[in-house]
Amino acid sequence: MSAQELNSLVAGFDDEALGSQAVFRVALQALSMPGRAQEVPLKNALPDKGHGASAALLLALLDDDASLWLSPVLAQSHAGEWLRFHTGCQLVEHPEKAQFLWIAAGEIMPHLASLRQGTDADPDQSATCVIEVHSVDSNTPAWRLTGPGIAQACSLNVAGLARDFTEQWAQNHGIFPRGIDVFLTTTTQVIGLPRTTCILPAGKD
Repeated sequence: MSAQELNSLVAGFDDEALGSQAVFRVALQALSMPGRAQEVPLKNALPDKGHGASAALLLALLDDDASLWLSPVLAQSHAGEWLRFHTGCQLVEHPEKAQFLWIAAGEIMPHLASLRQGTDADPDQSATCVIEVHSVDSNTPAWRLTGPGIAQACSLNVAGLARDFTEQWAQNHGIFPRGIDVFLTTTTQVIGLPRTTCILPAGKD
């Protein structure tokens, strides 16, 4: 490993405690206000692959009890070593075994139904996906979002997701309290999609 790669691996939040707390608060805001883009404070060094918002988010969410699966582009980079060094997380080879998943922009995401769903007694044992997308836009509606944390409804247009994502999401939403929670990220923003959120094509009730 080169000196430059080692420096990238060693560096993390400029201030570990304050940096982690700031990003964790953004994650909570994203889940409590689904569909609304939140700016992620990027006061940390970043791995060479993946969105900065995704890396900072996982740096704040992971710990040594967490298991993480990386999509192929990320798995072939230093992103996994970087997160394992800073958080102690365990990297796993199979997505269905992971508590957290990081899917790079443009890569095929595992089907939501194949991931950890939790149980009715322990819904918190489900997986959380961090999915990178090309862009998000609330001014050009493609989706209509409703549910807890949303006043009446909000609109969202996302570029870079699987074509059948809304069908997968309908199934995921329908098994509440079980189900997957998702964070969508651009390079600097995060949008929360908790399992309680209903997604329909714009114009449909």
